[in-house]
Amino acid sequence: MTPRTLYQKIVDQHTVRPLGKDGQILLYIDRQVLNEYTSPQAFAALHAAQRGVWRPAASLAVVDHVNPTTPERNARTMVIADADRARQVHTLAENCQRHGIALFDMLDDRQGIEHVVASEQGLVLPGMVIAAGDSHTTSHGAMGALGFGIGSSEIEHLLATQTLFYTVMKNMRVQVTGQLGAGLTAKDLVLALIRQIGADGATGHVIEYTGEAISAMGVEGRLTLCNMSVEAAARGAIVAPDDTLFHYLQGRAFAPKGEHWDAAVTAWRQLQGDPDALFEREVTIDASAIAPMVTWGTSPDQGDAIGAAVPDPAHEADATRRRSMVRALDYMGLQPGQALEGLPISHAFIGSCTNSRLDDLRDAARVLRGRRVAPGVRAMVVPGSTSVRQQAEAEGIAQVFIDAGFEWRQAGCSMCVAMNDDHLNPGDRCASSTNRNFEGRQGAGARTHLMSPAMVAAAAVSGALTDVRRLLPI
Repeated sequence: MTPRTLYQKIVDQHTVRPLGKDGQILLYIDRQVLNEYTSPQAFAALHAAQRGVWRPAASLAVVDHVNPTTPERNARTMVIADADRARQVHTLAENCQRHGIALFDMLDDRQGIEHVVASEQGLVLPGMVIAAGDSHTTSHGAMGALGFGIGSSEIEHLLATQTLFYTVMKNMRVQVTGQLGAGLTAKDLVLALIRQIGADGATGHVIEYTGEAISAMGVEGRLTLCNMSVEAAARGAIVAPDDTLFHYLQGRAFAPKGEHWDAAVTAWRQLQGDPDALFEREVTIDASAIAPMVTWGTSPDQGDAIGAAVPDPAHEADATRRRSMVRALDYMGLQPGQALEGLPISHAFIGSCTNSRLDDLRDAARVLRGRRVAPGVRAMVVPGSTSVRQQAEAEGIAQVFIDAGFEWRQAGCSMCVAMNDDHLNPGDRCASSTNRNFEGRQGAGARTHLMSPAMVAAAAVSGALTDVRRLLPI
C-alpha cells in the first residue's frame, strides 16, 4: 500500500465515492458551524427547493460577526441598531428553530466566535472533517481534524446532504525546528512562515505542521498557527493529535466521557501519517531564529521582524510584487527605510478567531501588569467567547487589562472585520492581533499592523510599535 499522509488518511476515511477525474470526490462532513453572516442565502435556497436539513445534530450555529461587544451583555445592550444586521441574526434564529439546529445566540453563556467555541466545547475531535462558511475554519487542524471554509451554495449542499464535492489537495509539510524564544508566540511563527513562502505559497495544499517547536506548543498556539495558514492560501492545515491535545479535550462539554473517552483516545493515537509518506512540498523554519513579527503592508506576507525597516520597492525584482508594495506603502502612510519600531499608533486591539483565547490574554497580561496604556491610544480586548471571558475574570486577567486602561468587552469578531459597531476611522493606525491587514479591513482608510497579543500590549503601553522583549519581566 502506498504510504499516506495524515491528511490523505482523513480524506480516505470520509470519501463517499470518487467523482471522475481531477481528484474530485464526494466527501462526508462530520460537523458544520453556521453563522449569521454566511448562512441566510444557503437556507433560503434550501427552502426554495423544498429541502430539509438532513442531519441537524451535525450543525452548530453561532452569532459572532455582527453582534455588539459592549462591556455589558444583556437584552438591552445586545440590541443591534442596523436593520440589515439585526435581520441576519433574526433569520438565523428562525432557521435554527425551523430545522432543530442548536444555536448559541448573543445571550447564551456558550456564545463566541465560531472557531473559538467549536474547539473549547469539544465539538471538533481528532479525525473529523469540519466545514463552515468562513475561511478561517482551517483553525480546527489544531484538533487533529481537517477544517476548511466553504461558500453559501456549498453550505446549502452540505445542509441537504451532509456531503460536499471536494477536490483532493496536495500535501505540504512545514517542519519547525528549535524552540521559540522568550516573548515569541505561534503568531510570530506563522507570520514569519507567511513572509517566507508568500501569500500564495501554500496554494492547492494542505499543510501538516511537524517538529519540536510544534510538539512543545500548546493547543491554543496550534489553533493560531492553523487559523492563519489560510493567509498563505492553504486549503487546510493539520497537527497530528498527541497527549497535549488529549489533555486539552478531556472533560470538554461535547467530548467523549468515561469508557468512550478511553476508546476514543486509543483510536486517536492511530491518527498519524506514515513515516515515508510523500509531501509535494517541504519547508523548514528555525523557530529559534524568529524575532517578534509585525506587518508593514496590506497583506499578511508583507511583514518583518520588529527591528527591521520598511523595505524599498525599488529593490523588488518582480514587477507585480513591486506594484503591490508601492500601493501598500502609500495606503499605510510609510516610507522606504522607515524604522518599524517606534512607529506611533492610535489604537490597540486584542481579539479575533486568531488570538482571543485564554493563553493569548495571559501573554498580553504579563506585559501589561503594572503599566498603563499610553495617552492618546484607545485599547480594546475582546475575548473569543463568553467562556474565555469568564475564565479571564476568574484568574484576575480581566482586572489587569482594566487597570492598564483597556476596554474589557464581550465576545465576538469585533474589530477584526468591522461588520459591527467596532471599527477604525480613516487614518487610524492599529496594533492588532487579527489575521488580515487588507485595505479597509478594520474600517475604511484604517491602517492595520498584525502582531501577537503580547506585541499589541507592548505597543499599547508604549504608544508605538515596540519589541515586546524590552517589556518582559526579568
